[in-house]
Order: sequence, then C-alpha cells, then structure tokens
Amino acid sequence: MSSLPRFPEGFLWGASTAAYQIEGAVAEDGRGPSIWDTFSHAEGRTKDGDTGDVAADHYHRWPEDVGLLAELGANAYRFSIAWPRIQPSGSGAANPRGLDFYDQLVDALAERGITPVPTLFHWDLPQALEDEGGWLNRQTAYRFAEYTALVADRLGDRVKLWITLNEPFIHMSLGYALGMHAPGRTLGLDALPVAHHQLLAHGLAARQLHDRGLGVMIANNCTPVRPASEDEHDVAAAAVYDALHNRLFNDPVLLGTYPDLSALGPEAYPSFVEDDDLAVIGAPLEGLGINYYTPSVVGYADPAGNEGLPFTLNQIEGVPTTAFGWPVVPDGLRDLLVGLRDRYGSALPPVYITENGCSTNDVLTNDDRVHDTARIDFLAGHLRALHEAIEAGVDVRGYLTWSLIDNFEWAEGYSQRFGLAYVDYPTQRRVPKDSFHWLRDEIAAQR
Repeated sequence: MSSLPRFPEGFLWGASTAAYQIEGAVAEDGRGPSIWDTFSHAEGRTKDGDTGDVAADHYHRWPEDVGLLAELGANAYRFSIAWPRIQPSGSGAANPRGLDFYDQLVDALAERGITPVPTLFHWDLPQALEDEGGWLNRQTAYRFAEYTALVADRLGDRVKLWITLNEPFIHMSLGYALGMHAPGRTLGLDALPVAHHQLLAHGLAARQLHDRGLGVMIANNCTPVRPASEDEHDVAAAAVYDALHNRLFNDPVLLGTYPDLSALGPEAYPSFVEDDDLAVIGAPLEGLGINYYTPSVVGYADPAGNEGLPFTLNQIEGVPTTAFGWPVVPDGLRDLLVGLRDRYGSALPPVYITENGCSTNDVLTNDDRVHDTARIDFLAGHLRALHEAIEAGVDVRGYLTWSLIDNFEWAEGYSQRFGLAYVDYPTQRRVPKDSFHWLRDEIAAQR
C-alpha cells in the first residue's frame, strides 16, 4: 500500500540523467570535445580535479542502467543527447556512431515500455562553438536548430516529446556570469545575451520539432522567491531576483515578452533582440519542465557594492539541509507550481517535474546496502507537496527525480551523490539504495 496519495492515471514516473555527467567515453566513436571537457581539465576548476572522462561509464553500461529503470518501474526516462557526439565540431553532417548510440538506447527503452524524454542541450556545448563565442554568438542558436533536425530525423519516429534546453538560467549565470561552470566566463550582467541566444535556440529548435509533428518542452530551473522581510526594499529586491531567475526564461516562452529588467541598469535592456525573435521564442509548448530544489529568500543590497545587483540571497534557517548544504523545503514545490498557475493562467502548458532530488552522505555498508533515509524523506515530502499542487488545480503530468545513478556533479566532481543507485566508481558497480527500493514500491502501489 502506498504511503503517498493517489496520483492521476497516466502519470509519468521515472528519473533523469545528463550525458556529460554519466556517459564517459569522451573520445570514443567520433565524439568531439565539449566545454566541460575543457573546463574540467583546467587546473582548479573542479573539486579534486575530477573530470567526466569516465563518469559512470554509461556509454558502455547503458543496458544495465535501462535494467535499473525497468526494476524501478519507471515509465519515463529523461536523458540528454551529447551534442559533441552528434556534431563533433558543432556543425555539419551528423556523426553516424553518435546517432547509433542514442538509437539503441531509445529502442531498449521502448522494449521495456519506458517513454524516452531526451534533452537536446544539457550544458555540453561543442568546444568548437565556444571558440566562436559560444552562447554570446547569435549563430550558435542556428547551429542548435540544425543539430536538432539531425537528431529528430533519426529518433523522431519513436521519441514524441522533446526537451530543448536544460536550465538556461543556471548555464548563463554559473557558466557565463560567475565562472563557476563551463565555459568559465565572468561577465556579470554582460552575460545577458546568453539568455536570449539560448531562448532563440529553443524557439528555432521548436520549429524543427513541430515541423516533424513532435512535442516540445523546455526545462527551467525555478525557485519560489520570498522577500527577507516586509520592508519595501526587500520586496523590490525579491521582485528583481524573481524576474532574473524565473521570469526571464518563462515569460518569453509562455507570453512572448521579456520581464522588466530595468532595475539591473540600462545594460540589462535586451537590445540584442531582433525583429520576430520573440515570436520564434514564444512557439506553443506541449509541456513545461520544472526543475526544483529549494526556495530563495532575497534581501536588498546596495548595487554599488554588489557588482551592480540590487539583491542578495539569504540563508534559510530552521530547516534540514542536503549534503550540498541546500535547504530542504518541500512546500516550496507546491508554492512554486501554484504560483506559476496564478501568474500564467491558461498560457501554462502541462507541467512535468523534470528534476527534483538531493545529495546525501551515502555510504555503502558491509551488507551491500545504502541506507539513505534522508533521501526517502526528501522524496516523500516533495511528492506530497506535488500532489497538493495537483489538488489545487495545477496540471502536472509526471515526476522524474534527479538522478537515476550517482554521477559527475559538475564543479563538485564526484563529491556529491544524487542517485537512486550508488555507483562504486573504482568498479562502476551499481547498487540500488534504500530510496530506490522505496520509490519502486511507491510506483508499484500507484499502479
């Protein structure tokens, strides 16, 4: 019997991964280098100098990982396609061996009754395109559309719902504004063109997918934003942060407009937007992917001493934290989804939770188990909050937890474990954690 309330019929249950974080095999079968290959091999960029060269060796062990999904009872799997495997230099004809890899993966998922939900860009931009300016270069959006067409032509007969981009806000802010992720640029607010060019890429890719009769989503990292106090300065700062983190990437795709960013200064005005761009970006969506981890409490800061930003992110006190130090606030998921419904109304398409999970201090015990009680509590709390959002009228169609297996956690290397299955990196052996068994039983009970 399920400990969770009943979810709607046809609800999608599963897990998510990303290519650079799990595949390894970075120089096999014609794959070209990505910005994450370059970044992770640069001294001091990742914890302990970790790289994704081997990661979880999914490129060779994918049948085992599909078996894990089947054992979990998943009926959906979100993975990403490595652009450098398809176009090693970021343009030109497709690399047949790259397409072959995802072709066999999709077939294996279909044989197990698992719906494939691929993401076309999960941060692994071909290094050749970064050498030409990366997402600061408008032409990258057009290269992305060409890449999308190549993949859709090969897989579109079996893959009907596609995610264009993963978390464009995080890629812009950590990769181009703050330098914490690849490509490691520190442009501050001068990174804003990266937002527009990613969104343009989404719109151009959506056109390619729609032309082939395929469904389109984007996966945005969203956070419910709360002011640190009722002081008018904190309230205004929270509104600015909400516009930058949430609305900058939701408004254009759902409403065809940009939010007001004037509080960030004249340099924030999107002068790089050309005629008809917003019409392209605002193409209809068949779903909106939401990645949720934690809320944001925002207070006012003097822009003069804060790199031009009129806000600061405050600590959330009195709640548990993950091994990453992120506050655990399940109700934030309900508040976020209800807030999206209230803000966008009929413009909000069906919602899919495309990432939600936590890192915990996992230890493989002598009995070959991982007793990750904190992760079970995290999942249970967030699923109850998700059900409350559904009861409140939000059209939520699926829940894909992050992540299926432990993986390369970007700049944190292998120090953070998010997986339902433990990866013993020296042997690459997979060991389902207690959370895996819990979620398996809950999915079975839902059916």
